[in-house]
Amino acid sequence: MSVQQYDAIGEAFEGFKSLPLMRYGEVPSFLGLVGDVRGKSVLDLACGTGFYSREFKRRGATDVLGVDISVEMIAAARGSEQRDPLGVNYEVGDVAELRPLDRRFDIAVGVQCLNYADDIAAMERMCRNIHRSLVPGGEFFVLAQNPDYRFDCPSLDKYGFLCEPTGEDTETGPRVRVTALLDPQPISIVTAAPRREVYEQSLRATGFSEVTWVPLQVSEAGVREFGEDFWADLFATPPLEMLRCRA
Repeated sequence: MSVQQYDAIGEAFEGFKSLPLMRYGEVPSFLGLVGDVRGKSVLDLACGTGFYSREFKRRGATDVLGVDISVEMIAAARGSEQRDPLGVNYEVGDVAELRPLDRRFDIAVGVQCLNYADDIAAMERMCRNIHRSLVPGGEFFVLAQNPDYRFDCPSLDKYGFLCEPTGEDTETGPRVRVTALLDPQPISIVTAAPRREVYEQSLRATGFSEVTWVPLQVSEAGVREFGEDFWADLFATPPLEMLRCRA
């Protein structure tokens, strides 16, 4: 899918992480899923402005490489590294055409990555390149749209987002428009919501095993901030889901 939509966002992408769904749902859930990275190397694919790359380095990862197809996103990530040096490296790259790297990583992460494959063949290329970049037994962690999300459910606007079908279908699944309700200017991104079996079959076909889906949680801080009732609609129809697998 078009890289231009991300080039146009640049540093504003960082604002996504301040919205309730991200701050109290995605971020703590995904970091909890990946777990202890101390002494491990991490490959952050579709790294955007480097939010997770920086977080893993702060948490003790020895070697972190962030890769993103967007020149502007990588420029923003390098800008953050220049302002606050952590030792994270970044490069522009398409995961579907990922160059052979000079080392293998213990962990790979893909937050909103595989869902940008234009078709099943592209997703398999992504998965194959990721598998090749991991040590034997290395883990790959994914966060993406929930394949079973129902678009007729209550709006996600109170969590900071809108998620709407565009009416188009791709080979992997329906195309959706996700809007982050940032102030002063909302930002919309068009992506796909691949079917569950597309993820599973693509990963297994390229050598991954132990493919396991993991639901999103809300942190204790989020419950304290807003109360349990606030999150009821999110739990009833979660818009995001995670999975883990092993090379």
